[in-house]
Amino acid sequence: MSTFQAPKGTYDLIPPRSAAFLAVREAIAAPLRNSGYGYIETPGFENVELFARGVGESTDIVTKEMYAFETKGGDRLALRPEGTASVLRAALEANLHRQGNLPVKLWYSGSYYRYEQPQAGRYRHFSQVGAEAIGAEDPALDAELIILADQAYRSLGLRNFRILLNSLGDKECRPVYREALQAFLRGLDLDDETLRRAEINPLRVLDDKRRDVQQQLTGAPLLRDYLCDACKAYHEEVRELITAAGVVFEDDAKLVRGLDYYTRTTFEFVHDGLGSQSAVGGGGRYDGLSEMIGGPALPSVGWALGVDRTVLALEAEGVELQLPASTSVFAVPLGEEARRVLFAKVTELRKLGVAADFSYGGKGLKGAMKNANRSGARYTIVAGERDLAEGVVQLKDMESGEQSAVGVNEIVAELESRLG
Repeated sequence: MSTFQAPKGTYDLIPPRSAAFLAVREAIAAPLRNSGYGYIETPGFENVELFARGVGESTDIVTKEMYAFETKGGDRLALRPEGTASVLRAALEANLHRQGNLPVKLWYSGSYYRYEQPQAGRYRHFSQVGAEAIGAEDPALDAELIILADQAYRSLGLRNFRILLNSLGDKECRPVYREALQAFLRGLDLDDETLRRAEINPLRVLDDKRRDVQQQLTGAPLLRDYLCDACKAYHEEVRELITAAGVVFEDDAKLVRGLDYYTRTTFEFVHDGLGSQSAVGGGGRYDGLSEMIGGPALPSVGWALGVDRTVLALEAEGVELQLPASTSVFAVPLGEEARRVLFAKVTELRKLGVAADFSYGGKGLKGAMKNANRSGARYTIVAGERDLAEGVVQLKDMESGEQSAVGVNEIVAELESRLG
């Protein structure tokens, strides 16, 4: 056994379970690629200030959970705790918004890091697929992203998830609500840290998961009662568009996402089979984030879906993904001449797109056939000196057990035909 283990709160992706993670990433990405979103990849670490300004200095992510460090050159960096700020920074740096084609539609996939107390569904290292539409204020864009996420989940066979929807207002109506909420919170029996948070961003208190805090929040003013006419109309159009698309959602007047940059549309995907960590993804509109990090006004919207939590949700529902076979053909050579001939055939099959593997290490027939069984291959090719002298190999159907001799020069075409 190795001296070293994966750090606390992290996990290793290993076969065969890793195949499910790859399938989930592909399923989430597929509708995005079909809807004009281009792939973007950003560094795993950024300037600390990018997240402090964008995510919010009062959030738990920045104050308690961010992995921050100083480089030998004196730069203050942080492992990225989320994807939106990094993607927007990269888009601004590359001047994508000046190329005359707004919105800039981007999707990404990667690992993110937060120093949290590990538990089922919550890790210090986790994987997400995200999408951002930068530079346009349009309810249809908000609706598009919600519909695409719903489509991705349903394509995986996931059914028991719920979409929660709310509006957080904008710079016109939220200040009035902020004052009303702060006045309400000042009258509660809250600890000093929570009261301090209420003065910086009172919406953060609504997101507090502690039971004693939630009990006191009964009767708190709701943002929907303070929305200006423009925000009401915008939110109503989002609701109408996703309803017309057949997407079922629940209005949740208390929904507050864990990041400070959200405005207007906000939404969350939850799965009740995951216990306390029920959110499998979420997002919303962030019209002011570009200005927060030094860019021009670029109204934008996006989401991030958790790959690991989606896998857990699929397992909770008992959904078995239809995964492609990692190996379709397994070659078992018996002798040096057979090694040379069958290795060439395996290489040829691979060039044709057939998943093929080979018995390495000079194993005997019994050991090699055990490897063939473990590989899950549909067909096994076996050849020894006598077979090659006759110009054939033995082709075994691993499902039926049937075995037949096939010409060495015909085996590739035969397998390609059988495998379709």
